[in-house]
Amino acid sequence: MPLNKSWVESANTPDTDFPLNNLPYGAFVSDAGEPHCGVAIGDMILDVTALEADGVLAVPEEEEVFFFGDWSEFMTLGSEIWAGLREALTELLSETYADPQGLTGYMVPQVGTQMLMPFTVSEFTDFYASKNHASNVGTMFRGPENALPPNWLSMPIGYNGRASSVVVSGTDVRRPWGQLKSPDAELPVFAPCKRFDIELEMGAIVGQPSEGPVTVAEADDMIFGYVLLNDWSARDIQAWEYQPLGPFQAKATATTVSPWIVPKAALEEFRVDTPNRERPLLDHLTEPGPMLYDIALEVGMAPEGKSETVIARTNYREMYYSSAQQLAHHSTSGCPMRVGDLLGSGTISGPEKDQRGALLEITWGGQEPITLETGETRSFIEDGDTLTLRGAAIGDGYRVGFGACVGTVLPALDDPYKR
Repeated sequence: MPLNKSWVESANTPDTDFPLNNLPYGAFVSDAGEPHCGVAIGDMILDVTALEADGVLAVPEEEEVFFFGDWSEFMTLGSEIWAGLREALTELLSETYADPQGLTGYMVPQVGTQMLMPFTVSEFTDFYASKNHASNVGTMFRGPENALPPNWLSMPIGYNGRASSVVVSGTDVRRPWGQLKSPDAELPVFAPCKRFDIELEMGAIVGQPSEGPVTVAEADDMIFGYVLLNDWSARDIQAWEYQPLGPFQAKATATTVSPWIVPKAALEEFRVDTPNRERPLLDHLTEPGPMLYDIALEVGMAPEGKSETVIARTNYREMYYSSAQQLAHHSTSGCPMRVGDLLGSGTISGPEKDQRGALLEITWGGQEPITLETGETRSFIEDGDTLTLRGAAIGDGYRVGFGACVGTVLPALDDPYKR
């Protein structure tokens, strides 16, 4: 598909994340200080809440869907309404639209605008679905012979995380305290994390509910759109706490998502197959067609006040399990899925060292520090470091991007239990 031209000139440049082909959904603080729903187009935001209030844009048989500045209510309306809004927005922003001057008052510059969480997170589930990542981490801790758990090739492994600590891009992240135990110590100590890390992930947003098991095809239809996701991880806290039930406080500090939800419709032409299966999957996980997407991803690290170094480049197509498979598997027990459920893909890593989506892998557990372009070295994240995730599906002369997913690490608090 070629670039769809818009009367918003900045949307027609090949380096923008937000051409007319994209039209991602976000939330921002309006001039009046209220949350508004918006759609990114080039370097601008189209104020959807204001368009609705003035009667320029309406959702059939609904009133004030966007009044509260959150896309959650709109998601409940289903795929036909989703498609109808996308068609209406495309018409309004197309270069052939008859009255672009009439819309300029609804355009807000992205630069300097405060972005908000674009939806209300109902629940958060994180998966462990990249074979390269799971093999690397397993090799570090169990050796290459036992790198993958016996169940890994049969189902997408996941755990229930914390919806309460999901934050929008630009939110600072405080280094956490927790129980740490060094290998030569008899007992743990309570101290700030020393091995703080990122996880480069994609997040799938559930836009329709379920009450029982769903197929992979049904699960795919339930997905509203995708975000970039950084699941911050305290590796030393995790190492002590994870047996026997897996991650807990190590992953509860924060999960950062990009401010823009790229609708699934914008990614359709970028679908790709999952890899060949090393073990046949059970019927409930069998895919009806391509379920992954060709999305180029990267991670940048910048020490405080200094330039950024890109420390990893990979692609979402490297995953072993798709979000639709993860959602279908989640439902097999009869577990109800809700509008606003967020599914993290798990760390996305390619086969090469510079394609690994976490510092744990890139530095091989801290044994092989990386050198930044500033000359500094890193094994894990230091205070003041800013981590930025970026991603885009690359089309013919355009890109369908997510915007940046950014977080800066602040120093740990003073001992919170010293009164």
